Amino acid sequence: MLKIEVFQEDVNVTGRNMPPKDGKPGRTIYEQIAYAYLGGKFPVQMKLQVSEPSLPYTAGEYEIDSSSYVVNNFGGLELKRFGLKITPMAKASTTNGQITAVKS
Repeated sequence: MLKIEVFQEDVNVTGRNMPPKDGKPGRTIYEQIAYAYLGGKFPVQMKLQVSEPSLPYTAGEYEIDSSSYVVNNFGGLELKRFGLKITPMAKASTTNGQITAVKS
């Protein structure tokens, strides 16, 4: 499972304009900063694509949905270039000394 985290200070969205190319119109890509936990000592900063600037991912932990992985032409596993789908991770909470999973 690949964990991604969005911190409160990274909830804002930025836009990047892509110029027209090969007869296709230009477009704007909306992104926000997130951090991927790749197994090292620290998470790695990444850009998380957002469909609408008014709908950023809220602060919290997410995991990448299995529909976002593809097998490429060389038989290797990779993330889809567009259409990355992430879902909130369940948070553990304690009630009377027992740990229960809570969906965020």
